[in-house]
Amino acid sequence: MNIILLGAPGAGKGTQGNILSEKFRIPQISTGDILRANVRSKTQLGLKAKEYMDKGALVPDDIVVGMVVDRINEEDAKSGFILDGFPRNINQAEVLEKTLFSMGKSIGSVIGIEVDRKELIRRLSGRRVCRKCGASYHTIFNPPVNIGMCDKCGSEIYQRDDDKEDTIEARLKVYEQETYPLVEYYSTKGLYRAVDGKGSVDQITMTIVGAIEQGSDNNKVS
Repeated sequence: MNIILLGAPGAGKGTQGNILSEKFRIPQISTGDILRANVRSKTQLGLKAKEYMDKGALVPDDIVVGMVVDRINEEDAKSGFILDGFPRNINQAEVLEKTLFSMGKSIGSVIGIEVDRKELIRRLSGRRVCRKCGASYHTIFNPPVNIGMCDKCGSEIYQRDDDKEDTIEARLKVYEQETYPLVEYYSTKGLYRAVDGKGSVDQITMTIVGAIEQGSDNNKVS
């Protein structure tokens, strides 16, 4: 069970990936989480990636591809995996396909979580993160008990540079130019299913599971 979750920043890939990971007992492989961890630790990779992330640009393929392939080769991914935030362009998709073929594997489902642009901006611009423990909050959907203070450790919470509105616009533009073409790429292979990303988390999960179980059906699931 090898699954790709596609969707613009703020569409809910991370949340759904985590739920699906527990349901199917396969790892969620999130390049975004890995890169942000490196940024927080100020590793060489993290510092290099941060230059691109702060501008709302995609991190270069050579930083991402090897890391994902290594992760797929780990023991817990032998029964399947969920790719969250990868591939992000046609080149990465082609490299992934060739690599999986050489490993005797293939992608079974590509789920696209679709959310309109206005809602994406509202979701992203409200996100806040704890500087110390990394706990996540949202000014509308999940505010802290005390404004500006983490519920878990009491440290300051802040808005990441890539969640500021100007950068969000840049991120969405990059997604539309670089990543959205993957919809057609996977549709022609009969793998892509679109899911409405508005609604409760549970409703969206049920729709995604239904799309995966339906197999190669390119019609939008509602």
